[in-house]
Formats: sequence, C-alpha cells, structure tokens
Amino acid sequence: MSYSARELESLRSSYLDELLDDVLPFWFPTVLDQEHGGYLVCRSREGQLLDDDKPVWQQGRFSWLLSTLFNTVDERQEWLDGAAFGIQFINQYCFDKDGDGRMFFQTTRDGKPLRKRRYYFSECFASLAFASYSKAAQCDKSQRMALELFEQCVDYYQHPEKLPPKTTNVRPTRSIGPAMILLNVAQQIRENLDSAEVDQWIDRFITDIKTHFVKPDIQCVMEQVGPDGEIIDHFDQRTLNPGHAIECAWFIMHEGHYKNDKELINLGVTMLDWMWERGWDKEHGGILYFTDVYNKPVQEYWHDMKFWWPNIETEIACLLAYKLTCDSKYADRHKTIHQYNRKTFKDPEHGEWFGYVHKDGRISSTIKGNLWKGPFHLPRMLWYCSQLLG
Repeated sequence: MSYSARELESLRSSYLDELLDDVLPFWFPTVLDQEHGGYLVCRSREGQLLDDDKPVWQQGRFSWLLSTLFNTVDERQEWLDGAAFGIQFINQYCFDKDGDGRMFFQTTRDGKPLRKRRYYFSECFASLAFASYSKAAQCDKSQRMALELFEQCVDYYQHPEKLPPKTTNVRPTRSIGPAMILLNVAQQIRENLDSAEVDQWIDRFITDIKTHFVKPDIQCVMEQVGPDGEIIDHFDQRTLNPGHAIECAWFIMHEGHYKNDKELINLGVTMLDWMWERGWDKEHGGILYFTDVYNKPVQEYWHDMKFWWPNIETEIACLLAYKLTCDSKYADRHKTIHQYNRKTFKDPEHGEWFGYVHKDGRISSTIKGNLWKGPFHLPRMLWYCSQLLG
C-alpha cells in the first residue's frame, strides 16, 4: 500500500522529532570533551562513560553531523561550536605527523595515538567533516583539508600497494567498501563545496561497483571479488553483507536522483531488491548481518545477529526507492523495516537505539557507543529521511 501525502508529511515530522528530541540529546552536548576537545562517545545505555579512548571515525562523523544540521536544519551556534570540537581534535591529534602522515584509528582521551589501521576510512570520514564544516563556518582551511584528504584517498584507491598489505598476493581480492565510501564522500564534497570536479570520480566509483560487484546472473551484490570481479569460492569471499550493499544501493539511487538519471536509479533499486531477498530474515524480521552467496554456512559466528546500522541503511533505501519510483512495494518494505527498527532497537527509556540484537530480536548488549557505534548511522538516517520528505 502506498503512502498518502498526509502520511508522508507526518512521517517527515516524526523523523525530525526523533532526531532532535530523542537521539541527538543523548549525545549532545554530553559527549563534548571540554578538557581535551573531541568527543567521548563510548557510552552505556544510560549515557554513562564506559571508556575515554577516542575512535577517530566518530570524531569525523559527529563533526560532520553537527555541521550538516547547522547547514540544513537550523543555524544553531551550539551545533557549529560542537562541530569545531571534532575538527580541532582531528587537526591536532589524529594525523601521524612524525610518520607517514596517515590518520590514526584510535587515540587516548588526550590524543596520544593507540592504533592505526591499514585502510583509509579515518581519512574518508575526516574529509566529510571538513567539507561540511567548511560550509558551516566559512572556513577556507577546512575546505582545503577536505579536498586534500579526498585526493589522498583517491590516490590510495588507485594505488592500494601504497598501504600495508592485509594478506599475501597468493589470492588477491578487492572489496566494495572503498568505492562506496568514496562515492559518498565525493557526493558530500560536491554538496558542501559546490564542486563539480568530483563528478568524474563519482562516475568512476559507480562504474567500478557495477562492473566488479554487481552480478545480474545470480542477482547479488558481492562484498569481495577477485581483481577482475570474479567470485572466489572461499569463506571470506563468499560472505555477503546485505546491509552494506543496501547502503551502497541508496548512495547510487541518491546520485540518480541528483542527476535525474533513470539508469542509476534502476541500478540502485535493483541492488536493493536483490539484497533485501538475500538479507531479510523471513522468520523474525530484520536484515541478517552476513549470508553466503551460495547459501552455504557462514564462518562468522555472529552471522545471524541483527546490527543497528544495516537495518538503518535499509530504512533509508526503502524510503528513497519509494520516493523515486512510487512503487507501493517499497512503501510496504519501508513500513516493515520502520516498524521492525523501532520495536527492536529503539530504547524508549533512555533515548537513542541499541546496537546489537540476537536473531530473534533479544538485546545482546545494552551498549550505546563504542569504537564502531556512535552518533552517525541513526541520526544520519533520521536527518536524510526528513530532508528527503521535505
């Protein structure tokens, strides 16, 4: 059943209200570190601090969110000031200035480096933050940083040999993650910096995704493939992450919407269809974390759990697909995932959402923030859907 205009307006209001009255107050201003800068995001169900180490991803992600709210919802000075906490901490502590110049993954509360990972997602999320903050604060330095980091990431994308190898070269692979994340970074740079120069890279990333990872013959979006897109019949390479592919699908739908390109819209919608069928748990509802391309047993023991972020990304994708196609199938799916998410993950007592549940929906952990979970996927979904319906 389709949505009426009145239902869509009510839905828009509910998304914005949930963002501003429930989710954002859980994080802001509590997580602002008044002593050292940055954000203390490792939080219990009630919002108590569990660990004062700082995940670098979350420094960039939350700064992006606060700047984006300032740019698109309301020019509240406290949001802009809060975004500066992340920008300043990143600039001061998150780059290996005495080493290879790359960014760290985790620091102590006062900015001492703890860990650096081989991939460059810290740089991606920092580029998002600098791009949005540069628009909000009219900051030329942040604009330069956003573009420089993006160019650095593109260089790593084209020359992965510049990064420490994860495995030997006996069985080389490529993953969908870098292309899809850089696609979103490029879209945000174009939006915030009014830069059309990244369009060539957006086209390149989508072409790479379509060429190597989208498999019409088996109706699947792969997570890992061989160098030429071939499927490799081993545990890791057979493993699918349906929610990740669905996130990629809405990035592509978004691009089709921006360019009024029906082929891109159809590509994104098709990816959503395939991975909904492969990921939706028909017994208990929700998107399974991992499945196997050939329906064989999955190696990871948490494969049938439901994590917050794949289900959140699926909610965006279903609403966007409905908006772009007016097909009632996507309205039905959106209603289904919208209801499932709030019944399963939403915490009616302390705000925000739980992150991890078992297959049948029982809470696995009451943690609200850690190195991976922070103020990003959920508030981004609420913000994006309210903007889409507005």
